[in-house]
Amino acid sequence: MKIALDPHMHRHLSLEDTCRLTAELGYDYIELSPRPDFLQWWTRPRVFPERVRSFKKAMKDHGVSLATLQPMYRWSSPYPDEWEMAMDNWKRVIQIAVEMECETLVSEFGRGGSDERSNADREGRHSPEACENAFWRSMDVLVPLLEREGLTLSVEPHPEDWVETIEPAVDIIKTIDSKAVKASYIAPHSFYYGDDLAESIRCARDVLVHARVADTFNHKASSGLRYIVNPPSSTARVHQHLDIGEGEIDWDVFFKTLHEIGFDGVLSSCVFGWEERAVASSRFMREEIQRYVDKYWNQ
Repeated sequence: MKIALDPHMHRHLSLEDTCRLTAELGYDYIELSPRPDFLQWWTRPRVFPERVRSFKKAMKDHGVSLATLQPMYRWSSPYPDEWEMAMDNWKRVIQIAVEMECETLVSEFGRGGSDERSNADREGRHSPEACENAFWRSMDVLVPLLEREGLTLSVEPHPEDWVETIEPAVDIIKTIDSKAVKASYIAPHSFYYGDDLAESIRCARDVLVHARVADTFNHKASSGLRYIVNPPSSTARVHQHLDIGEGEIDWDVFFKTLHEIGFDGVLSSCVFGWEERAVASSRFMREEIQRYVDKYWNQ
């Protein structure tokens, strides 16, 4: 089991200071989400030999390692130029993962083309079918490269992706049928995945290698009025990434079910909601995750 910190709330720190803080907070692993000085959103990674050397040295000095890297590119875009650039960037990320000795990449199925172009398109947002077809083209390109380099790509359905729920996402991953492509379960997306937390986790049992830990409220509860988005017809997707215990996820069910299916992958603390107390939040999450791991894995 690798317990990792997603340091998004600490992104004002340099990569080197991120390594230091990660160790001080009690984590052995970093889940490096997008940041301007490494894997930038949508554009070419800002990675060069000096930066790689400095980052690797800092990890060694502080006794931490990379559990995952998170590239975010428009691999599900039906726009040919966006898709081609996404493939170029993904190929570079695979090289970087090898350089950084990071065996696992995590990403999302994607929301299609860029918002600006999709919203300006006369037909509105691209259809789920068009986005899925672009994704399959991406798999044709990337899976052989991942397999050749011995890397694992773990993919998550995300609210507003062309696939939001867990079962079809798992079906797609199984259809890819490669040891290089696996599934992520994102706890704060649980109420989008399905109505039964344990069953949602169990359906991914054969492909689950990565889970993100943060709490959220059930947006479907109280007749859909747990929180309100205006206008009422809005298609906005709202969820939170809060400390354990601040939302409505049943954490005993979550961790107990992960244990029952034999999960032994990456567990990452992925709280975004408390930048004003980021250090305290990250320390609390490390302690709480360990408490549940001890309860269900280390008895």
